[in-house]
Amino acid sequence: MALKLQKLTAAEQSAIEKLARARTAPARAVERARLILLADMGKRVSAIAQALALTEPTVRTWLKRFNEAGLDGLQDRPRAGRPVTYQPEHVAEVIATALTDPRQLHQPFACWTLDRLATYLNEEKQMAIKRRRIDEGLMAEGRRWRTQETWFGERVEPAFAKKRGAWTRSTPTHLRSVR
Repeated sequence: MALKLQKLTAAEQSAIEKLARARTAPARAVERARLILLADMGKRVSAIAQALALTEPTVRTWLKRFNEAGLDGLQDRPRAGRPVTYQPEHVAEVIATALTDPRQLHQPFACWTLDRLATYLNEEKQMAIKRRRIDEGLMAEGRRWRTQETWFGERVEPAFAKKRGAWTRSTPTHLRSVR
């Protein structure tokens, strides 16, 4: 049974031609646009499948979806899979906690580590989250772990240099030989 493509509107024709020639568009979208163009030229399903190295059922699927929904039918539909583990509210809570001084949250340390943050979130906030997921969430937000001595480049102890005392070399300086 031959599958006929609906008549393309001028806007659809223009969009399909542009997409079929695109070099930066996703490969699947370009392939689907070429499929529609070949069908519009009157090619049969078997010829389109052979020209694009696709199976005939694949060509039929995309032609049917285009006939039903137009350009929107060429988009991928949502797929089944594992649901999102951490909701956006949880990720926001992790980031907010990481950006908060631990002493303000009555913690006995001056800076967060991934282990401390995971422990705090698990015990205090009742949020079951692993340190790896915390790290991924922070990196996704553009935060760098341990830029200097703590997150985001701040010193753990601002008065460290004063408390440390005079700086001394651990190795003696080289004596200059006299000629």
